[in-house]
Amino acid sequence: MKIAVLVARVLLGLLFLVFGLNGFLHFIPMPPPTGLAGQYMGALFVSHYLVVVFLLQIVGGALLLAGRYIPLALLLLGPVLVNIVLFHSFMAPEGLPIALFATVLWLIVFAGVRSAFAGVFAQRVAV
Repeated sequence: MKIAVLVARVLLGLLFLVFGLNGFLHFIPMPPPTGLAGQYMGALFVSHYLVVVFLLQIVGGALLLAGRYIPLALLLLGPVLVNIVLFHSFMAPEGLPIALFATVLWLIVFAGVRSAFAGVFAQRVAV
């Protein structure tokens, strides 16, 4: 299991680091989406919202690759990944397979450090 977590961590880190850097450096040519997806991405681009998303991807990916603060990296990348999956589920289904692959990688890495999240899932009685 440790090797699977290590491989998933490195792949997920590379995935987010490369696509986060691509948001700034544009070294992977990607045609702009059309229709509703294009309007949505256009609004995110014009508002500079994507700058924050790309920075979160870079930081989270770098933390995963460094093997440091892995629970923090998962916390940073979790909401980004949810938005990626929802975007591809509802507006651009051609990217859904890679989004689901990234989700599986995230879940494998999460399983490896689940003890760090034990407090989040503990049921507590309000006093």
